Amino acid sequence: MSLDFAINHMAAPQLSLAELFALAAKLGAPRVEIRNDISGNSILVGTSAETVRQLAADANVTVISINALQHFNVWSDERATEAEALAVFCSVSGAKALVLVADNSGDVPASAAARVENARQALAALSPILRRYGIIGLVECLGFEACSLRSKKEAVAAIDAVNGRDVFQLTHDTFHHHLAGEPELFPELTGLIHISGVEDPAIAVHDMRDSHRVLVGPNDRLDNLGQIAALRRGGYVGPLSFEPFAPISGPEQALQESIKYISDNIT
Repeated sequence: MSLDFAINHMAAPQLSLAELFALAAKLGAPRVEIRNDISGNSILVGTSAETVRQLAADANVTVISINALQHFNVWSDERATEAEALAVFCSVSGAKALVLVADNSGDVPASAAARVENARQALAALSPILRRYGIIGLVECLGFEACSLRSKKEAVAAIDAVNGRDVFQLTHDTFHHHLAGEPELFPELTGLIHISGVEDPAIAVHDMRDSHRVLVGPNDRLDNLGQIAALRRGGYVGPLSFEPFAPISGPEQALQESIKYISDNIT
């Protein structure tokens, strides 16, 4: 079973959307994630959804997601307005999904029941919006101790509480999965895998941050290969989307090398 690579704009944030799409096509990874948080090259700078659709068509790439609706599990009128606007943008641009990132402000409910309930309320409000536009919501739990929803098990409980498996899936982020220390993988409910590695041997796991995230290579400490292989054995067949946050010098060559390393070592 061949690997299906994708490129998150964070892998090369200095590139315009047109340049990103061209790079993805050149690398043989014609699936991209665009973002609303990249200074200068975000969709928030005025690039219309129609333009995104045309640029993707011109490059023969697929926009698999917009990343992201932040703080999704802290629901409010403001969040509802933002969700509606992003769902419209997904629909018009051709994006297949909207990443839903859990709140990472440090306000963490003490009980699992409260964490699940906050997520359930948000998903109950999000589901009619996403269904109206035919968009999948990709719930992403962050592994940081400050995150209000670290556990995918709790996210699944919230999804099931709203009968939402038709419209919600999980984002499995190899970095955040490692930080959270959660053994469950949930391949049957995973819609997207974000991949990045950490190589610095001096950093303790609880001190790892986005700035330490590089491309996946032989010195990776997060067991990306093991995580990917286990998810694939469980039936996952979707994209592996590169999402490093540390600056990459020469992204084309670096991505080529990471694609080759993963392809050569996944069994």
